[in-house]
Amino acid sequence: MSSTKMSSTKWIASRTALAALAIAALATTAESQSSDARAIREASDQWQRDVAAKNVDAIVALHAPDAIVMMSHAPLVTGSAAIRGAWSDMIKTPGLVLHWTPTKIEVASPTVATEYGTYTDSYDSPQGKITDAGNYVTIWHKINGKWRVTLDAPNTTTPLPAAAPMAMGDVKTLANSGLTWSDFKPEGFDPGMKLAVLEGDPGAKGPYVIRLEFPAGYRFPVHWHPGIENLTVVSGPFQLAHGNIADWNALKTYAPGDFIYIPPKHAHFGGSAASGASVIQLHGEGPFQLVLGAPK
Repeated sequence: MSSTKMSSTKWIASRTALAALAIAALATTAESQSSDARAIREASDQWQRDVAAKNVDAIVALHAPDAIVMMSHAPLVTGSAAIRGAWSDMIKTPGLVLHWTPTKIEVASPTVATEYGTYTDSYDSPQGKITDAGNYVTIWHKINGKWRVTLDAPNTTTPLPAAAPMAMGDVKTLANSGLTWSDFKPEGFDPGMKLAVLEGDPGAKGPYVIRLEFPAGYRFPVHWHPGIENLTVVSGPFQLAHGNIADWNALKTYAPGDFIYIPPKHAHFGGSAASGASVIQLHGEGPFQLVLGAPK
């Protein structure tokens, strides 16, 4: 056999061996990627079971310590403590049902993978059942041999609610001296209080602005409102305290220009100081209602 033929034979043999090694390496890599994809899918499925079981500890443990959650229309949630807080609040949502389906798991390297998919969720609200749907991307890193979430980014495809149309109308100006005052005596209140309506109908649904006048030394009892109360002191020494029982020693005096925000179902009581009458202005969303006593 000539040296040329021998060289050709050796070259072909070496190439064949290299090709075989390459094929084996590719097969090993493919098998490894397939195994990693299955592990990630299993971890993702277990995550959903942990959500259904409200197992916050397991959910947090699935995330890397510096993981980031990017929710639609919300600030970033970064780190274990923040993620624990976010998931603790989420699983308290009444009637929550959350489900996602991976459509692709791409293992980019032995330690990095990306999961793509779609999600749906629903929960109960005072207005009825609320539903949402969207897409998500989750980035996984293998840390100490375990796949952990480093980025979770769900993105809703549900359109935002349409903005309420702006109320249109003519400019309205009222002189303080031109206000129309009428006696106002809700059940359980002493006489002497007066009311003036500046805008809207406080007895109907919609925005309203009213003023209340209290004579010197007037006291109104513990009561609450179903809606919020935005209170601005117009004149006098106005007095107010919060609580389910009228402790008149707890009254605080407010001066003209002071503002008080009172949440719904928040019991309060007060009136005018003995030194003089007072006027307050209230605005909010009607109907304006007074409920005597403390909320049940």
